[in-house]
Amino acid sequence: MAHVVLIHILNEESVVGEMENIPDPTDQVLIISNPRYRDGRDVTYILPETKTVIYPWTRVHCVEVLTGEAEEEVISFIRE
Repeated sequence: MAHVVLIHILNEESVVGEMENIPDPTDQVLIISNPRYRDGRDVTYILPETKTVIYPWTRVHCVEVLTGEAEEEVISFIRE
């Protein structure tokens, strides 16, 4: 199952992409598929036909794992 992540890159706008697995602490690089900006635009410094990007950890500030619609817990109140 792919995880949707928001990657904060140093001195660049954040990029959204998918990862197959959460990276291990020993990993040297971060591999994402289908990179795009959060609003869906193509990343300007990557060719539009690019499907996979490899970022070295030295360029990454932090990574946020976003929840999917299937993972969200629905809390509802029923008025009787």
